[in-house]
Amino acid sequence: MLSVELHAHSAASYDGRDDVSALLERASAIGLDALAVTDHDEFAASQDAVERAPAYDLVGIPGMEVTSAAGHVLALGIDEAVPPQRPFVATVDRIHDAGGIAVVPHPFQKTRSGVMANISRSDLARADAIEVYNSRLLTGYANHRAETFAREHGLPAVAGSDAHVAPMVGQAITRVDAAPTSAAILDAIAAGETDIDGRRTPLHLSVRQAAGGAKRRVRNRLAGLLD
Repeated sequence: MLSVELHAHSAASYDGRDDVSALLERASAIGLDALAVTDHDEFAASQDAVERAPAYDLVGIPGMEVTSAAGHVLALGIDEAVPPQRPFVATVDRIHDAGGIAVVPHPFQKTRSGVMANISRSDLARADAIEVYNSRLLTGYANHRAETFAREHGLPAVAGSDAHVAPMVGQAITRVDAAPTSAAILDAIAAGETDIDGRRTPLHLSVRQAAGGAKRRVRNRLAGLLD
């Protein structure tokens, strides 16, 4: 079984902090087998991570977290960037056109752009997999709802750390029965050959991560106004 981190952000995300090197170093240090860098509506850093991953004895999975009109969708295994702000179903279709699979992260967390605030359950069932364990949780209720939905609709289940700083990589991983290649890992996920291994991000780290992200968003907006 391979240990895979499917949801991590670099400094290329508006609320990320660390560069690709730090994410790769962390993933390698804790013994992961594969890493997907999934920046918000950015693809270049993930491509960089894929190219550099072998030097860290890792499989790099190309991806991004797309902001659809309904909320966030992870596009994994894509060969080009997926444009944001399209309807949910159109976004899923575009991910497939780009050679990837569509994984819906934190679908029931409205405050974090979960899609279920804006789409039907039948639309969500068109995803290839559901993130049923996101390590950035308070009560765990939203994760439980996601797990229940995935089970009731026969959808593959994955986990993700949703790391925005390198030390959080590996808090929630997906164990996959597959050969150590990006394509094999994603095929196994789509086939539901996964196990979940997740731990809650410590509250003080979640608060620090969120506060840091807010500061970076403000700084980026101010920089945009001054340009």
